[in-house]
Amino acid sequence: MPKDTLTVVDNRTGKSYELPIQNGTVRAADFRQIKTSDDDFGLMAYDPAFMNTAACRSAITYIDGDKGILQYRGYPIEQLAEKSTFLETAYLLLHGELPTAAELDAWVYQVTHHTIIHENIKKFIDGFHHDAHPMGMFVSAVAALSTFYAEAKRIADEQMRNNQIVRLIAKTPTLAAFAHRHSVGMPYAYPDNDLSYTGNFLNMMFKTTEVKYGPHPVLERALDVLFILHADHEQNCSTSAMRGIGSSHPDPYSCMAGAAAALYGPLHGGANEEVLRMLREIGSIDAIPAYIQRVKKGEVRLMGFGHRVYKNFDPRAKIIKQIAEQVFDVTGKNPLIDIAVELERIALQEEYFVSRKLYPNVDFYSGIIYEAMKFPVDIFPVLFAIGRTPGWLAQWQEMLLDKEQKIARPRQVYTGPAKRDYVAIEKRS
Repeated sequence: MPKDTLTVVDNRTGKSYELPIQNGTVRAADFRQIKTSDDDFGLMAYDPAFMNTAACRSAITYIDGDKGILQYRGYPIEQLAEKSTFLETAYLLLHGELPTAAELDAWVYQVTHHTIIHENIKKFIDGFHHDAHPMGMFVSAVAALSTFYAEAKRIADEQMRNNQIVRLIAKTPTLAAFAHRHSVGMPYAYPDNDLSYTGNFLNMMFKTTEVKYGPHPVLERALDVLFILHADHEQNCSTSAMRGIGSSHPDPYSCMAGAAAALYGPLHGGANEEVLRMLREIGSIDAIPAYIQRVKKGEVRLMGFGHRVYKNFDPRAKIIKQIAEQVFDVTGKNPLIDIAVELERIALQEEYFVSRKLYPNVDFYSGIIYEAMKFPVDIFPVLFAIGRTPGWLAQWQEMLLDKEQKIARPRQVYTGPAKRDYVAIEKRS
């Protein structure tokens, strides 16, 4: 009879160990029993960048990278992008189920009526230099919110947690828009409770002299879908940061500031900006073959292709490509789109890329869409952060309620010198 166990033979000692297998995993702590002597610490698993280590159990997001599947709480991303809204999807991530009509109305009302930020936060943003990066302002402002809500430290209180979750989801678009307006020297546009979540964000970003801003419904819906596609993505760098910081039990604002800082990097939230730079560097369709040859030689990277998890098409990329066509019908075609489409076509026919399973990911088209919608490039990672906020908070809350979780403290393999004695400075060579 087959058993759900792994038998390990330590060839150093000849001893055999039987380790239980649960959910396709072996507990790393079980390896500690494998020792060469009584004073041996025990065997550890060495896994740089956590390439094959599960740090938690989660019921939020399911990904099958080989099949190109992404699901939130079991719902396919394709269905949510087509039928849901961002706030409904946020509710799903946080509560585990889709809301009833009454629950959704109450949720939307709560978020809508918490979008205003304290005037002193506005003064805080005013303190930044005129050319400060919007993401730097956003990270700082999120952290600063913790000083305005002292009760946020009561993370064991469910009602207190819920209050901060609503505040963060409601206020992130306001902080983002105010950071943008400050960076371009425009007066702040305050929230409008008559508008939808994304419609209000567009209002705060782009309103000028009109008495009442009216977002274009196609662009409003496109942004809603883009936020849905970014809402969560399992244990990525910024989510791991959210959980890692949260494991020491600070308030959620401090946790999310750390997560947003992790997102700031070009390998994470700044990847779509790198795609735009690549497309501009290519310059024309005729120049694509030469660029691909440079990629093959290792001289440059093909940005927006490939993913740590997906070894098939990123399902989000397919949806975004459809959204791009709808947006361009309103804004006019971004000239970079022709280069992008042809680059994708050629790359998907090249054995070099197919054999390496380098398919377009979510970043390949998102930057082109954002640029067509008149978002400046330096706000791109902030847009990502707005969309990812409910995912971060859902993961943070799940971590707090998981009895197996403790303060994060990875092990290391020490490679430094052995014990040595201090040498007086005059005797050092």
